Amino acid sequence: MLIRRAEEIPGSVVTMPGASSVEMRMMVGRSDGAPNFAMRHFTVSPGGHTPRHSHNYEHEVFIVSGEGTTEADGNLYRIREGDVVFVPANVTHQFVNTGREALRFLCLVPLNFDCAGECMPVPGSG
Repeated sequence: MLIRRAEEIPGSVVTMPGASSVEMRMMVGRSDGAPNFAMRHFTVSPGGHTPRHSHNYEHEVFIVSGEGTTEADGNLYRIREGDVVFVPANVTHQFVNTGREALRFLCLVPLNFDCAGECMPVPGSG
């Protein structure tokens, strides 16, 4: 069993092209011995956004605090504290902070995905 304090986990700036003012903390991942999923905590500063992108694995997202919008294949949706978002594989998506406070969300992803018949690690899965 692993128990740790979220605020004690060091964050790193997301440097993926298209990201602006985003930090990620690896809550639980591959390096912790997790066999299937990684849990990441993202903080998007006011006016910031994650990159607009897609990939062939899903996301499960829980909005911890703040507000913003999320895109799914060109459709915009308002999000706020307490919302749950499911992003299916291969859907173009982005999270944008439209509020005055940090947008914080938990994002779960599989550790691996199938790419042309080969099992590949998911980027950012620790």
